[in-house]
Amino acid sequence: MTDIHPHQRVAVIADSQNLYHTAQSLYSRNIDYSSLLEKAVADRSLVRAIAYVIRADSPEEETFFDALTDIGFETKIKDIKTFGDGSKKADWDVGMSLDAVTLASHVDAIVLCTGDGDFSRLCSHLRHEGVKVEVMGFGSSTADELVAASDTFINLAEREETFLL
Repeated sequence: MTDIHPHQRVAVIADSQNLYHTAQSLYSRNIDYSSLLEKAVADRSLVRAIAYVIRADSPEEETFFDALTDIGFETKIKDIKTFGDGSKKADWDVGMSLDAVTLASHVDAIVLCTGDGDFSRLCSHLRHEGVKVEVMGFGSSTADELVAASDTFINLAEREETFLL
């Protein structure tokens, strides 16, 4: 990663659903959030780390939410919505984007932990505002437009032993 120095203020925004589903589908493993946060911060000054999670009433999720807090993440929790036709939906795209834009004036860099191409426009906006944008995601499932819109892309797949449990 280029242009990293200890005086940089950094915020970490983790799209937990995107990371979870990708790690499960590609590796049948879970994300090591402690390593993720450590590598995202990279010896800089952490301003905020937020993990956006969905409550789907699975037995182990409260333990997971507590673990995220213990690691140093603030958790933002949204309940999954079930519609009349049985379909389910929950996504944090707007909340994550609003938080990133709000944090932009308080940090030098924002690390987006996601592969979701919907965030490419956010990257462009943040960079226009003078914020360095780093994306951490699994290369094979990270949208090309997201990689192109960021300053730096860290491919989690290149360091499975670091980022997967």
